[in-house]
Order: sequence, then structure tokens, then C-alpha cells
Amino acid sequence: MLEVVLLLVVLAALVGAYRVVNAVKPFVVNAVVGLVTLFVAQAVFGVDVAITPLTLLVVAIGGFPGALLVLLLSVSGVAFVPGLLAAGALA
Repeated sequence: MLEVVLLLVVLAALVGAYRVVNAVKPFVVNAVVGLVTLFVAQAVFGVDVAITPLTLLVVAIGGFPGALLVLLLSVSGVAFVPGLLAAGALA
């Protein structure tokens, strides 16, 4: 009887893990595509973007369009500008 309960618990855990992985997979793919876009923009065009947790969140949720938004805001100097906090501009 204990073996059957343990088997059911393991099966439930596997189904739960499968659903979590399937739910997270699009965000991981979007984050990779967005980060590659940011890297290419930095390497080819010399655009500096501050990689922060907020940047990663925007890129992970938005994917390529999110990366373009981050690049646009960084180039225009509105947000995601490296050194903005280090220079004390907001303090």
C-alpha cells in the first residue's frame, strides 16, 4: 500500500514539474532572444545598455519587441542607461 501511495506522489510531482517547465519555457526563449538582440546591438552598433533585473524582466516578457524597447529607451537616454545611478544623477 505504501508503494502505491509513493508512486502516486512521484507521478504527481512529475506532472507538476512538466507543467512548470512548459509554463516557463516561453519566457526563457524570449529572454535568450532578447539578450542576443541586446548583445548584437552592443557589439555591432556600440549601444550601451545597463543589464539590470528590470531589463531582464522586460526582455523576458517582451522578447524581441521588449529588447527593441529597451534599446530605444537607452539610446534616447530615458532609461536603461549605464552609469546613470553610478553618477548620482537620481540621488
